[in-house]
Amino acid sequence: MKNSWIILVLSILLTSCGKSQSISITDFSQEGLEDYTLLDVRTPEEFTDGHLENAININWYDANFVDQLKEIPKENTLYVYCKKGGRSAKAATLLDSLGYKVIDLQGGYDAYQAKQ
Repeated sequence: MKNSWIILVLSILLTSCGKSQSISITDFSQEGLEDYTLLDVRTPEEFTDGHLENAININWYDANFVDQLKEIPKENTLYVYCKKGGRSAKAATLLDSLGYKVIDLQGGYDAYQAKQ
């Protein structure tokens, strides 16, 4: 019986680990954040039209997307966003699988702009 409880607890811990988190982009604030990277996964044209302050741009559609990530330290929390949330959700899943601590900013830049 004791082994059953241990297995149950380990199963819960393992399934909860390694999942990227998410918050609404309208609730996001860079104030007080340390050791983080803000990643915009939109196209360079979208990025040029406007982006969050301090964001870096790596285009999700680039064939070498993963190679470009090598410049980003894995010890930093990675906040990722796109235009509406689709690309950032996919990127967050990929980034999580690569060992990054990821927070997906849901709603995307469009939601951020609508709040302004």
